[in-house]
Amino acid sequence: MNPLHSSIPVSGLLLGLLLAASAAHAQAIGEVDTVFKLFGPDHKIVVEAFDDPKVKGVTCYVSRAKTGGIKGGLGLAEDTSDASIECKQVGAVSFMGDPLRQQEVVFTERTSLVFKKLQVVRMVDKARNTLVYLSYSDRVIEGSPDNSITAVTLPTGLAIPMR
Repeated sequence: MNPLHSSIPVSGLLLGLLLAASAAHAQAIGEVDTVFKLFGPDHKIVVEAFDDPKVKGVTCYVSRAKTGGIKGGLGLAEDTSDASIECKQVGAVSFMGDPLRQQEVVFTERTSLVFKKLQVVRMVDKARNTLVYLSYSDRVIEGSPDNSITAVTLPTGLAIPMR
């Protein structure tokens, strides 16, 4: 088969590239083992960091469970919905690109082969000049109420540009 020909339409490929370019990417910070597995990797808690793609100077740290074993090693396991988030101001805050929406997804990571993902949503509390970040897990049919929340209060005088 010619590698230049694919069953994926060009418009779908371009959309995928645009979404990948606009999404935040996590950087692995560390991990700890929680359960020994004789075959495959151990169950773990992983800690990752990602910078808010529209707010320079804000970084979020997410810890989450990662399933090991044979299925986990092959990428076929479904991770639990346990996750925690903490976002911090790590430098001078400035806003990049378009004004912020009241609420938008800033980070997504797959936690199962197809149906489940961890999401981080940024919400704006304009009255308190604060950015609120909510992490939760969703699934196509049934999500989980497990969630974690953190807030970053911005310096006085720095207005949040809103749509």
